[in-house]
Amino acid sequence: MKALKRGREETHLVPLRGRWPAGPEGASLESAETLRARRLDRYRHDPLGFVEWAFPWDEEGSLASHAGPESWQADVLRQIGEGLRAGNGPVRIAVASGHGVGKSALVAWLLLWAMATQPSTRGVVTANTETQLKTKTWAELGKWHRLALSHNWCELGATSLVSALPDTEEAGGIDTGPQGRIDAVPWAATNPEAFAGLHNKGSRLVLVFDEASAIADPIWETAEGALTDAGTEIIWIVFGNPTRASGRFFECFNRFGDRWRPQQVDSRTVSLTDKRQLAQWVADYGEDSDFVKVRVLGQFPRAGTMQFIDAERVDAAMARLPDPNGERHQPLVMGVDVARFGDDRSVIFLRRGRDARSYKVEKHQGLDTMTLASRVVERAAAEQVAAVFVDEGGVGAGVVDRLRQLGLPRVFGVSFGVAAQRFDEAGAKPRYANKRAEIWGDVKDWLEQGCLAPDPELRADLTGTDYGHNGRGEIQLEKKDDMKKRGLASPDIADA
Repeated sequence: MKALKRGREETHLVPLRGRWPAGPEGASLESAETLRARRLDRYRHDPLGFVEWAFPWDEEGSLASHAGPESWQADVLRQIGEGLRAGNGPVRIAVASGHGVGKSALVAWLLLWAMATQPSTRGVVTANTETQLKTKTWAELGKWHRLALSHNWCELGATSLVSALPDTEEAGGIDTGPQGRIDAVPWAATNPEAFAGLHNKGSRLVLVFDEASAIADPIWETAEGALTDAGTEIIWIVFGNPTRASGRFFECFNRFGDRWRPQQVDSRTVSLTDKRQLAQWVADYGEDSDFVKVRVLGQFPRAGTMQFIDAERVDAAMARLPDPNGERHQPLVMGVDVARFGDDRSVIFLRRGRDARSYKVEKHQGLDTMTLASRVVERAAAEQVAAVFVDEGGVGAGVVDRLRQLGLPRVFGVSFGVAAQRFDEAGAKPRYANKRAEIWGDVKDWLEQGCLAPDPELRADLTGTDYGHNGRGEIQLEKKDDMKKRGLASPDIADA
C-alpha cells in the first residue's frame, strides 16, 4: 500500500498505506464519498488514530526517520479523544514545555483532524504576535497540510483553514452543516471583543492559544464565554513556555488545575531536541535555575524570567503577621500614587516599619487632584502620619503643591524618573536605571521581613511587573504603557 501514489487527486479515493480495515470498506467499487464518510466517522473522536493514519510516517521524505508522534504529543491527542468520548463538557488541556518539543506540529495536527472529521468546525488560533502566527504556527500548518492524506478536504489560506468538503447530498449523507473554518487571529488586549463570537452550537469549536504565557487576561476571560454552548464539542488547548509564575496560563496548573488537564514536557525526553545544547544549559546554569526550569524542564520558575518580584516573596509577606511591639517606635509613613488618566487609580498606602498589613489601603478612581489632596490631609491627620511621600510626576506635582498649601507638614515629592543613588557592588555604576527601579528594589528587599495584607490586587501589581537591563547594564522596570499592552493594569497600589 505504501507504493500507492499520494497525488492530490487520489489520496481520498483508494485504500492508503494498508490502514483501511479488512472487508467491504476496502472494496475498490465503493465511492470516494462513502470511503470518506467511513473515515470521518472512524476518527471523529480519535485524533491520535487520525494522525497515525494521515501522515507518511517512516516513509521516504521528510518523515523518513519518524515513526509517529512523540510520546507527549500522543498523550495530548489521546486525552482529547477520551474527553470527547466522555462528553462531560469542554476538553481543556494546558501544555507547558521547554524549547523545541514540537508544539507547532501538534497544533497543526489538531486543526487538520478537527476540520477533516467535522467539516462544520469553527475555531480560532491566537499567539503572542502576528509574526509568531505567520512564521511559526501557520507555516507549520502549511507543512503538515501538504503531507496529509486529507489535504484536499480543506483549503489553507494565509490566515485561515476552510472546509472544502461538498454539501450534505454530495458528501454521502454526512451532515456537514455550515462551512467550517479556523482563523489565525493575533490577540490585542485593547480588543478582546474579537474573541467574543466564538460559538458553534451543535457542532465543534476549537480554540488554540500558542505562547499562552504572554496572552493577556482579558483574552482568556472573553474566550471563557465560548464554553457556554450546550451540545457542542469544545476543545480549548493552550501551549507555552512557562515564563511567568503568574497569570492565567500559570493558573491552569495551579488555581484552576481542576478544570484543565495540565501537562509539563521536559525537552530532554523528546527526540526532536538537541541534547548537547540542553546539557550545556544545565551545566552552565544548574538544573535548579529558573533558566533551565523554563527552557528545558517545562516548569514554572520561582520568579518569571523577567518578573522583578517573585510570587513566593509576596505570598510569604502576605502570610506574615506583624509584631505590634516591635514596630511601635517606627514612624507611620504614607505613600500616595496619583492617577493620571483612564482606568488608573489614586492610591493611599500606609506603613509602619515592617507593618503594611494593619492599615486600610484606599483606592480611588476618577478623583480629581484637589479632592485627593483633601483626602490625604484628612487621613494623615486621623492616623497621625509622620511623613507623606507623593509621586510628583505628571499631575502628581499639583497634589504636592496643594498639600503644602493646606499646611500638611513633611510632604516629600518623589520623582520616579531621576537618577538612582545606589551603585553596584564594585561601586562603578548605578545598579538601577532610575529612582522608580531603585525604590522597587528596596521593596523587594523589604518583603523578606515585611508584612502585607492579603490583597489580590496588590499581589498582581507586585508580581506582574517585568524588568530588563538597559544598554549600561542597569536594572530597568517595564513601563506602565507596556504593561497595559500586555493586558495588565498600572501597578498603582504597588507604586504607592
